[in-house]
Amino acid sequence: MTGGASGLGEATVRRLAEAGAACTILDRNAERGKVLATELGSGAAFVEADVTDPEQVAAAVAAAGEAGPLRICVNCAGLGIAMRTVARDGTPHDLDAFRFVLNVNLIGTFNVLRLAASAMSGNEPVEDGERGVIVNTASVAAFDGQIGQIAYSASKGGIVSMTLTAARDLAAAGIRVVTVAPGTFDTPLMGFASQETKEGLAANIPFPRRMGDSREFAALVAHVVDNTYLNGETIRLDGAIRMPPK
Repeated sequence: MTGGASGLGEATVRRLAEAGAACTILDRNAERGKVLATELGSGAAFVEADVTDPEQVAAAVAAAGEAGPLRICVNCAGLGIAMRTVARDGTPHDLDAFRFVLNVNLIGTFNVLRLAASAMSGNEPVEDGERGVIVNTASVAAFDGQIGQIAYSASKGGIVSMTLTAARDLAAAGIRVVTVAPGTFDTPLMGFASQETKEGLAANIPFPRRMGDSREFAALVAHVVDNTYLNGETIRLDGAIRMPPK
């Protein structure tokens, strides 16, 4: 579980641990990650790693395999910035900032996917010949990117575009790939927002008219893991929202 120390990742770790999975939490936040692993007990472990670092991720994948065959990989690590393509004063988008977001969100996701899939390919197959499942996290911004989300939207759109191709690539190995595209969720990333701001965001959601709960994301991931016929698909989890320009 990348980004497993907080937010959507933490909720998913808790859900899968409750179902009996041995969870390896990969995150850069060592303090939160260690606390969560300690709370969950012997069935959980923490590995401090950067998803963009091949050696660190390879070590994390190896650590996950120590508890048993790696069969589930969930990618929740990610970040975003707010920056227009051209600012009001004519300043162009910072190219290094654009690269940074793509490096973490898109390349980081692919880095974990390729290494986890490699490990899964050596597993003994179970029902339907499945050896593993990989669940990636995109965003509705991949489809309805708002003003200032050019880097974030590009990175999440890349994850969506990888989904079917990765599923086809990995079909011969018996590995499924599914992406979840969440809408507006009340996670620690929203901690800076006032209650008024949160209510304003919720007002754009047709039904239910509230922000998503991380446990709902975790429930969908758990279903994807259980439902072996789900493959090569991106699932929006958003209360039917279509984001306005701003």
